[in-house]
Amino acid sequence: MSKYENSSGIDDIDGPQETGNPAILPFSEVIRFHGHYCAGVTLGYCASKIALQELRAGRDVDEQLIAIVENDACGIDAIQAVTGCTLGKGNLIFRDHGKHVYTFINRVTGDAVRISLKDRETDDTQKALQARVREGTASPEEREALKRLQQEKMDRMLVDPPEDYFNVKRVKVEIPEKARLFGSVKCSKCGEMVAESRARVQNGDFVCIPCFDEYTRGW
Repeated sequence: MSKYENSSGIDDIDGPQETGNPAILPFSEVIRFHGHYCAGVTLGYCASKIALQELRAGRDVDEQLIAIVENDACGIDAIQAVTGCTLGKGNLIFRDHGKHVYTFINRVTGDAVRISLKDRETDDTQKALQARVREGTASPEEREALKRLQQEKMDRMLVDPPEDYFNVKRVKVEIPEKARLFGSVKCSKCGEMVAESRARVQNGDFVCIPCFDEYTRGW
């Protein structure tokens, strides 16, 4: 068992206080939440385990942990499930960079860790199979062979040393403020309520973003 793995569940965890061996949500629960087993959710699960171990943290309850993610792929579901950092709670911050890079912050201790996926070569057999699948020329046997190779790699990622797959470094970051609550105003066009922080003013009236007629001169 990896030093990052503990399948005892998440009962009786009340926030990211310092712990010697933080409990980790079982991978089967993460798959159930996400809906299927794939490379992306495996990657996010492993990154989340590293983060909780490095930050000596349990699963978040009330924004003590922060996750800054730089893609919107499958792994983000694993991060939400394992760390408790969620979009709705305001402590999962999305930056659309298209990178498998994740920064986790423990608001209690001020510690932060940046986890990035290493560049790992895909073997020639898998490359050839992937190319044929993309082109639509792969036989059923070749598709199954590719699935087996991918499955083997995902299974290895769960048990191999994390440093085989990730660069992990402590970083100094400015800790984002906690999520704020805003009042609402009615859009003068569609009549729906919109948070004040997202409303626009047009012809002296409040409008929501979808109803706002943006004015631009090309810059």
